[in-house]
Amino acid sequence: MAPADGGSARSETGAEALARLYDLDVAEEDGDLGLYLALADRTSGPILELMAGSGRVAVPLAATGRRVVAVDMDAAMLDRARRAASAAGARAERRLELVDADVDGYRHPDAGGFGLAIVALGSLLLLPGRAAQRRAFATLAAHLAPGGVAAVDVPLLDADDLSHYDGRVTLDWVRHAPDGSVVTKTSSARHDATTRTVVLVSIFEEGHPGRPVARTVRVDRLHLLDAVDLEEMAAEAGLKVEVLAGDADLTPLGPGADRAILVAGRGGGRSPAGQSGRGGRGGTSGGRGGTSGGRGRARGAW
Repeated sequence: MAPADGGSARSETGAEALARLYDLDVAEEDGDLGLYLALADRTSGPILELMAGSGRVAVPLAATGRRVVAVDMDAAMLDRARRAASAAGARAERRLELVDADVDGYRHPDAGGFGLAIVALGSLLLLPGRAAQRRAFATLAAHLAPGGVAAVDVPLLDADDLSHYDGRVTLDWVRHAPDGSVVTKTSSARHDATTRTVVLVSIFEEGHPGRPVARTVRVDRLHLLDAVDLEEMAAEAGLKVEVLAGDADLTPLGPGADRAILVAGRGGGRSPAGQSGRGGRGGTSGGRGGTSGGRGRARGAW
């Protein structure tokens, strides 16, 4: 199917279609941007985003004039990030460095000099197991300058959520793409309690009235984490947890929270992330909290 946003008339690859549909999927997921902009305001030096995808977070940060390094191993996603930076203006385009690389073991030449390092919107769950997730924390820590800040955001799924992950198909949304086509997303998830994983199948169907419908499918295995896991991984990486929150306003994590956002600092200097201790507020977005699309859904991690 040709790109739906004014791209080339050639046929899309599967990866290109998924990258385009990802942008439509997260079009309303902007509640966490205020958090990252606030953390950027309180730090200095370049910013690192691991598993940056199509630049949803990295491009707005670069548009502020900060140097941003965005790492992802999906070339189609990075191509969309490149186009988004171009559309955002010369400053964003100039300040954004896109790196096509596996985040596992990644080291930028300027590692040790970054003020802020991020893994946003549940992307950590896509890594293949606890060891890889721990190494991601080590990568964040290795890139931070003394006093630098790491921020990691993951969805929290309770027993009631997981009880619905039995393979049933759920309608997630119906939206209009930029070319006017109608896109429907359904999903099916199956939880394995033994391995603490969820196999998530996302199905996108798109088309215009009277024309054939194109279907694109993505399958992910999510390796679930909880707040305790985040704290332990941060500590193992040498990071000091300053805030463990339940939303992007940094409201203290409590019962019923649908996500955990950890903000942790690297020692050697006073971190500018806000109040220390578990919980607290950091002067953030006042938005929707960067949720994964509602309680009971593991979406948001691609």
